[in-house]
Amino acid sequence: MTSFPRSPRTQRGAIVGIDPFNPVASLVVFQYNPDTMTRTLTPQMSGDGGDRSEALRLKGAPVESIRVEVEIDATDQLANGDATATHMGIYPQLSALEMLVYPKSAQVILNTVLMSVGMLEVVPPAAPLTLFIWGPKRVLPVKVSEFTITEEAFDPNLNPIRAKVSLGLRVLSYNDLPLAHPGYALFLTHQVVKEAMAVVGSVNGVATASLPR
Repeated sequence: MTSFPRSPRTQRGAIVGIDPFNPVASLVVFQYNPDTMTRTLTPQMSGDGGDRSEALRLKGAPVESIRVEVEIDATDQLANGDATATHMGIYPQLSALEMLVYPKSAQVILNTVLMSVGMLEVVPPAAPLTLFIWGPKRVLPVKVSEFTITEEAFDPNLNPIRAKVSLGLRVLSYNDLPLAHPGYALFLTHQVVKEAMAVVGSVNGVATASLPR
């Protein structure tokens, strides 16, 4: 059974770590979009301390966490004779995800050298700006808060060829980032889009409620 030829092509979600020195080091387009995505929003209220006059004031955007499970499978590539999958399985894809939470080795080496020559204060390396992309309306700056990899099958050289990756992400809002940081503008844009979607949803809700039953 074939699908309708004019049906829109499903876009794929992605995780992107933006590193100016190696732009493709942490670019992972989901092979299969997760079936579910769990989002938890915790409001930030000024009145949490008990002041009645501040009970309904918001201190900023809610703290949002996202949980997704991503499947990575080299079965089709192996069947098609893909050279990368044949020699390395899905190890490269897993490595690209893992690089989101590793400091760059060059920075580690530099800091080690600086400490060995007596530098008293060494600045910890910064993680790359990480974006969670879920369609054109949701491009979010995030940091990885939890990362679990379950490798389920291996080739003769013990390269993983099938795995599930559980990702816990913490959305970074304008409360978390300095004004000049590109993630600040990205999150603000995300909120503006969300406000527009809320208007559409409210108008549709009123229209639906007014229909005769």
